[in-house]
Amino acid sequence: MRRGRSDRTTLFDVAKKAGVSPITVSRVLREPGKVSPELRGRILELIEVMGYVPDQAARALASKHNSTFGVLISAMTNPAFISFMRGIEERVRDTDFRVQYANTHYCVEEEKRQVRLLLSQNTAGIILAGMEGLEQVAELLKQATCPVVQVVDVNLESVGASVSIDHTEAAATATEYLLKCGYRRIAFFGGTSDERGRRRSLGYSRVMKKAGLFQESLIYSENNISAPAGVHLLHAALQEHPDLDAVLCQIDELALGVLFEAQRIGKRVPEDFGICGYNDLQFAAITQPPLTTIRVPLFEMGYRAADLVIRDACGQTKTRSVVNMGFELIARGTTRPPRAVE
Repeated sequence: MRRGRSDRTTLFDVAKKAGVSPITVSRVLREPGKVSPELRGRILELIEVMGYVPDQAARALASKHNSTFGVLISAMTNPAFISFMRGIEERVRDTDFRVQYANTHYCVEEEKRQVRLLLSQNTAGIILAGMEGLEQVAELLKQATCPVVQVVDVNLESVGASVSIDHTEAAATATEYLLKCGYRRIAFFGGTSDERGRRRSLGYSRVMKKAGLFQESLIYSENNISAPAGVHLLHAALQEHPDLDAVLCQIDELALGVLFEAQRIGKRVPEDFGICGYNDLQFAAITQPPLTTIRVPLFEMGYRAADLVIRDACGQTKTRSVVNMGFELIARGTTRPPRAVE
């Protein structure tokens, strides 16, 4: 027979059976490190045997939040976001917090809708790894009483904290490196529908203008930034610019497609044609030749963002900091060695 709500095993039932106070049982669930291993094991065994399930609704009423924080992602299938989410999950593990993900599909209206929904749910915090409608979303977030962490770019003004890198500077560093390797007709492949793409394009353009080599037609935009898109973009770029000798790609997947197409048409990489990716995903080190790229600490960014939310929600610190996680240029086989300065 199905048990009614009134028959549900409570925290007090577990405490009585264990011969301890309800506070001790609660501590085992919330702060297990503060309870001796022997007592903790006995209480956890009773919780399992008695079928005790914490009442999250009651917790939410008794606290300032519902122990769940929302994470807004622009594209769940993007491997970069998957690494970021792994970092979040690692930090949340062994805590009472849960994560609610929302896929905004690079859509401003969907992002706004999800933020409104989270704010109406007494959420423990919000992590924005998309933030496509910067001004509109910022206005909504000013109403938030929960911690907010932005993961887009450290230079963007944030309602709460910011955990990211300087994407403009990272792309500028990559472009400068391609120039040092002797490449001159360098294209940029990416998507300008999201803020990261726009800022990477700005970094590329800044360096190319300084070198006197900038040409607007060398910037190619594609909403579906994937390996097949890289194939398509290189084909189109070479039709318009046969003397193209290098490409900076917004993400590694694009660079992978560019590499495949360059090899298919007989381009010698890196002797005649250079390729630089972005993110340093797992496959970048094992392509043939291995991919030169910008390494972004995606896992660490997810971990740090979740840590800020959890600490703030627990009253330990306030999320008003700007954390620049930094980046690193990883030089591999898809680019020539830098030329010696004469």
